[in-house]
This record gives sequence, structure tokens and C-alpha cells, in this order.
Amino acid sequence: MQFFGGSEISPSPPMPTASGNNGHMMYIFNRNGICLLYREWNRPLKTLSSQQDYKLMFGLLFSLKSLTAKMDPTSVEKGNLGVPQLPGQGCSFHSFRTNTYKLSFMESPSGIKIILVTHPRTGDQRESLKYIYNLYVEYVVKNPLYSPGNPIQCELFNTTVDQYVRGLG
Repeated sequence: MQFFGGSEISPSPPMPTASGNNGHMMYIFNRNGICLLYREWNRPLKTLSSQQDYKLMFGLLFSLKSLTAKMDPTSVEKGNLGVPQLPGQGCSFHSFRTNTYKLSFMESPSGIKIILVTHPRTGDQRESLKYIYNLYVEYVVKNPLYSPGNPIQCELFNTTVDQYVRGLG
């Protein structure tokens, strides 16, 4: 099965650039801003409650998407700042980096948003996010026991994602 122009899910996902546990956190949101999954691997300091953390992350994504669309130098139709854009519409961002982390982002055509927070020196994660999305489709969406919009509770998906993210470089 192929979703983003890559190869089918196989035993050989995109290769990490170096070995190590560089993944810190991952969020999966639906198009309504509901956090379907939160995974954490390397986050020593927790400062917010889970709900506050989810709202802050989704708000950050909403604001960045709106800002990049508004600043798009190729688009005549700028729209209003803060107005939601359809997936694939206008200019988009893939990642940003600070001195302590790198946030990588992907939005599917159906509005599923995957956010991966890694070490700041981690390379481009677009292929990794596509691979995680394909895992999501295979293990979650195709699962007859999963009800869309509910938190993801598929152990096979969680285990596979954990193993993959722990190997990211």
C-alpha cells in the first residue's frame, strides 16, 4: 500500500542517518485538533499537564501554518491570518530547529498531523514521517476495532513506532 509516493511498507523503513536515541516525543492529531496519540522517549522535564501540552502544540502548528501561508511569496491569494487552510493548500512548513530540539511536521490529505520532536542535529525527517503515517494507516486505520477520532490504543502500532523512532539518527 502506498500513500505518499514512496514504496510500500516493508521490513526496511527509511534508514536513520546515525544510530542513537534521538527521538524525544511524537504527537498525532486529527483534523479537529484532538490528540490521538502521544509518545515520549526522551523528555526529562515536564512542565505542563497533558491537555495543556496538546493544546499548546496544536496551537503552535495552527499558527505556523497560518503564518507560512500568509508569507508565501508565490501566492496572490493570501487570505486572512488565522483562517484554517486545507491540507496541501498554500505554502507549508516541514520543520524548525531550536538549540535544544527539532520539530518535524507532516499533514496528510485527510488532516492527520504527525509531529516528531527530535535532537536538534537530526536530519530531515520527512521520509520518516511518511513511514510513520503509513504505519498508522496499516495498523490503526485498517484495524476494524479502531473507531476514528478515539485515542490510538493499538499495541502493535505503538511497539513498531517505538522501535523505529529509537533508531532515528
